[in-house]
Amino acid sequence: MGTLAAYANKTTYNYLSFESVDGGVVSVPVESLSITISGTTLIAGEKAFLLSNLRKMFFSESDKTTDISKLAITDWDNITDIYDLNGRKITRSQIKKGAYIVKSKNGTYKLVVK
Repeated sequence: MGTLAAYANKTTYNYLSFESVDGGVVSVPVESLSITISGTTLIAGEKAFLLSNLRKMFFSESDKTTDISKLAITDWDNITDIYDLNGRKITRSQIKKGAYIVKSKNGTYKLVVK
């Protein structure tokens, strides 16, 4: 276990950001950050990335997250909010075929129901 702090020109970088080949970015806080590589997967904190899908990683002062992850079925218990694509908050019982934005304790996800 170690602590990662990055400094340059008197600037503190609080996030390590990962850019995927499709241009999406996910940032993770560097405080108490643990990074491991297992097979073809890089795990940074609670986020996992396929190495073949990563374009670059870089330090940043602020959270640069633009990517919305896919919802893992195990995250259903942690859902806090569900929104349709018009921004209306809905309940689980209102989910029909379509696309939704789902917020959970672990992040924000896109959900496509077929």
